[in-house]
Amino acid sequence: MTDDLRRPGRKPRSRRAPHRTSFVGVVGELLITAGALVLLFIGWQQWFNDLVVAGEHRDQASSLSERFEQEAGPAREPDADGSFGDPPVGEQPTEAEEFANFYVPRFGDDYAVPIAGGTSTVKTLNTVGIGHYDQTQMPGEVGNFGIAAHRTTYGAPFNAIADLRAGDKMYVETKDGWYTYGFRNLQYVQATQVSVLQPVPDAPDVSSASGERLITLTSCNPMFTAQERIVAYGVFDSWQPLAAGPPAGLAATDVGS
Repeated sequence: MTDDLRRPGRKPRSRRAPHRTSFVGVVGELLITAGALVLLFIGWQQWFNDLVVAGEHRDQASSLSERFEQEAGPAREPDADGSFGDPPVGEQPTEAEEFANFYVPRFGDDYAVPIAGGTSTVKTLNTVGIGHYDQTQMPGEVGNFGIAAHRTTYGAPFNAIADLRAGDKMYVETKDGWYTYGFRNLQYVQATQVSVLQPVPDAPDVSSASGERLITLTSCNPMFTAQERIVAYGVFDSWQPLAAGPPAGLAATDVGS
């Protein structure tokens, strides 16, 4: 009887099979969600950790600056041209020995990081902040003052190295005074190209008798890799004793705060 009551040309309705979520599908979605949360946590932790360590660097630099001021010699008058003569050159530090502070306004108004002897990842870069290549010259010395730091993690002291612009000032504070350098240019090289640390970078046959006083900053490139190095060069501009106060381009509130 039912078949006789169907309208001509009308097809019977098909029944859809109920949708069933498999156990494997549920587990897969949970794993994807968990993975996303883990990645977010790692990113937040690294960002937060860098902020914390950067604060510790500032505190270390402040303490070191206070020690320098206590050890500073008597005030002296500048020469007729306003300079203080040839800069003094300190002794090479031992491994992980803090001997200077580094200030770069381009990296932030409150940027201040200690510099220690050697470039050991564990003893210097991960703990102090910036390391001095012990085969290079000291601040103010004729030749090349080479330093290194992380671009990511452990406070990332050289995170903004690629943002430097020609003429940007970089200041090195030691017990002997303030050394001012002006940024010149960037270079990208292979990790094995250590010639950038020579007295005259990449010029092994040229003597440092040229009289130039340089500073060279190195860090890993690209971000989060060690495939190559980003190198920033600066040229010595001036020196003044601690008693003369910070250089004009460095706000007093940035020092020892």
